[in-house]
Amino acid sequence: MAEHKLLITGNEAIAEAAIQAGCRFYAGYPITPQNELTTYMAEHMPRAGGCFIQAESELAAINMVFGASATGARSMTSSSSPGISLKQEGISYLAGAELPAVIVNVMRGGPGLGNIAPAQSDYFQATRGGGHGDYHCIVLAPWTVQECYNLMFRAFDLADKYRTPVIILSDGMLGQMMEPVRINPKLKAGVKVYPKPWALTGCKNREPNVAKSFYLKEGDLEKFNISLQKKYREISQKEQRYETVGLKDAKMVLVAYGTMARIARAALESPRLKDKKIGLIRPISLWPFPKQVFELLARKRKKPQILTIEMSYGQMLDDVKLAAEGRFKVDFLGRSGGGIPSEEEIVRKISAIFKNHD
Repeated sequence: MAEHKLLITGNEAIAEAAIQAGCRFYAGYPITPQNELTTYMAEHMPRAGGCFIQAESELAAINMVFGASATGARSMTSSSSPGISLKQEGISYLAGAELPAVIVNVMRGGPGLGNIAPAQSDYFQATRGGGHGDYHCIVLAPWTVQECYNLMFRAFDLADKYRTPVIILSDGMLGQMMEPVRINPKLKAGVKVYPKPWALTGCKNREPNVAKSFYLKEGDLEKFNISLQKKYREISQKEQRYETVGLKDAKMVLVAYGTMARIARAALESPRLKDKKIGLIRPISLWPFPKQVFELLARKRKKPQILTIEMSYGQMLDDVKLAAEGRFKVDFLGRSGGGIPSEEEIVRKISAIFKNHD
């Protein structure tokens, strides 16, 4: 298949890439603003020889993913904020049984049922485990429809490599947005196949495998948790991902991810900021958070001001402050519940900070 382009939404790009990446089991339950993803899977998964199930609930969907993953199949589910909340127990079970899966959250406003407008207020839920117990999920945040497509290949590979759930953190704007996407056959050809000797495939010629997260014998659960923490440390060291713009001489650095990074990047083109030296850090992995780039900033003789911008009221801000370790002054701009910081608001905030420093 030759490289070509499709004009599709972010939700459809995620679904198409998942199928190309080898996903052969999908279970989900409808919720706005991610329904295009479920619809695409319903139509295209059977054509790829896979299984699509519209489950009776979000709880059923995540537990179906648990079962399919236990057999070694590349499996995924998707939902939006309150639906992801309902899946948290199952996600904890996946982490506890060390089963790979990809979970897509097309975030909407909250708390509660909230609304169907885009938001980034599920950051804590995604990066802090979300469910019970000491575990982490790898969290990846695309900022374009093209990256929605590209990151799905990475997500399935990371899930299999580390035997862990991987979350794609999108939002209602990115999910509904249409952009031309380059369908790259090299990504499909480069899909990694990981051996899965742990899978439940029948044991006529081997010892039985068990997929579990239940440890009753005293000391066994602690030993298992210690091994999990070792894995998470490895992930933290090896899987930090980010993109930067103009850090070399920056007096101020914006930190934003996903859709908000698009708006922040556009704000930097404002004529009112022409003479200001402003850079941008775009975290792509939200867990592990890319602390490495802040270490590079810390080596600068004159430390830049940091401005964190989110469609939430300061959730990524906590990770920025932890990475800063008091070495930078950190400011914040955020809105949520359907409110989105505009280019104009960002320019005004930057101008006010520079004015206060003059």
